[in-house]
Amino acid sequence: METILEMRNITKKFGDVIANDNISLDVKKGEIHGLLGENGAGKTTLMNILIGLHQPDSGEIIFEGRPVKFKSPKDAIKAGIGMVHQHFTLVSKLKVLHNLILGFKTPKDPLICEEWIKNRVNELSSIYGIEVDVDELVMNLSVGEEQRVEITKSLFRNVKLLILDEPTAVLTPQETRKLFSALKEMTKKGLTIIFITHKLNEALDVTDRITVLKRGKKVGTLETNSVTKRELAKMMIGRELSSKLEKKNFPLERVVLKVRNVWIQDDRGVITVKGVTFSVNAGEIFGIAGVSGNGQRELEEAIAGLRDPIKGEITVNGKSVKQSRDEIAYIPEDRIGVGLALQLSVIENLMLKDFRKYKKGLSLDFKKMEEKALKLTNEFSIIYPSLHSPASTLSGGNIQRLILARELSRKPKLVVASQPTRGLDIAATEYVRNKLVSEAERGCAILLISEDLDEILELCDRIAVIFDGKIVGVLPRSEFDVERIGYMMGGSAG
Repeated sequence: METILEMRNITKKFGDVIANDNISLDVKKGEIHGLLGENGAGKTTLMNILIGLHQPDSGEIIFEGRPVKFKSPKDAIKAGIGMVHQHFTLVSKLKVLHNLILGFKTPKDPLICEEWIKNRVNELSSIYGIEVDVDELVMNLSVGEEQRVEITKSLFRNVKLLILDEPTAVLTPQETRKLFSALKEMTKKGLTIIFITHKLNEALDVTDRITVLKRGKKVGTLETNSVTKRELAKMMIGRELSSKLEKKNFPLERVVLKVRNVWIQDDRGVITVKGVTFSVNAGEIFGIAGVSGNGQRELEEAIAGLRDPIKGEITVNGKSVKQSRDEIAYIPEDRIGVGLALQLSVIENLMLKDFRKYKKGLSLDFKKMEEKALKLTNEFSIIYPSLHSPASTLSGGNIQRLILARELSRKPKLVVASQPTRGLDIAATEYVRNKLVSEAERGCAILLISEDLDEILELCDRIAVIFDGKIVGVLPRSEFDVERIGYMMGGSAG
């Protein structure tokens, strides 16, 4: 196959941090090339260099046989390279049609030639099988539909190389399969795709070749059909993953968390949780599955005692949430804004909920606090510059370990864990999941709210699917089925 892209000896530093260390990458025309690595491995930085968002400190880029230097994404698009970022860049109050042509000159520019645009979109749809409604407002679209608009936006600009950054993070299983099918159809028509992911199964499912990065360096490039999941994991983290998690006990016949007919509104006064009822037993991992924005955040905040329901009741061991706060561990979706105080030190964040235990007259017993903090950082394998360094100096994985250490060391009766592994690499993800299983084996009730369906399926004893603020159905482990859950996530009855 003909080579369409070469990145030779790319190095990029941010201060003292080397994000890309002498990386070379070649991509064949018409292939889906996987870029695989842990978070922080340098994948997105390398692609941001390719599209002109960053400039390399050294190295060169060859596209279609010619050296190129892109000063901005506009230059990259003009050359035929487009990127769909993890966080979409659409204007929600505009129609799809207007989003497609932002920054694009139509044949009758500066006039908007709607008929020409619609014909062009229909043409792209027939070629690649990606359908969008050009007359719909973006704010009314599902996340999967928004992604299709972003891809169509790149195709609209006649890109030859399309980069997708973690494209399945917010999709249902059905939407993921449709995306993979569309990507394969695109490559049949001559398009080339770079697929950035940290998910091993995805890389194996959809790519032709895979390049693995680790700590800013290239580990190797392999044909997808010649490598196993185990081998890829070892390349990414330097060791094999542990075998599939299995709890050693079964849930007890004792309800810890009870949520009855709960209605909750968000900060705008919009009701986002509508009559939700469920319970979680001691020793049970109970999952809430659903696409983002269906009331999960407001529900987790109400159970953690941060938001009052407008109707209904939430109890922990028969007591109100406010009476039970010392029995609840909270691992929030928003680690930075809610989970810890970045400006405070590592030791202060670890002791946030237990300062009263270390009162010594009018001051605090800092020696005992330090002893406790050292014990926790060792037990939870937290890497940090100093106990007195600001929490802002920690990596994402270590921030999550710090939150786990503070919350789980208090021996809670209930753990509310929301998106606990989002953005974490596979080693950190494995660690967090093992900790949750250990807590359940201890007899703790676990409420796991996650958009990662694989995580939900692997860990949970029961799964409730939430859509539009309502529980669509609750399934026991014996009835877990990806297809069925996927349809429920889209609003179909269970």
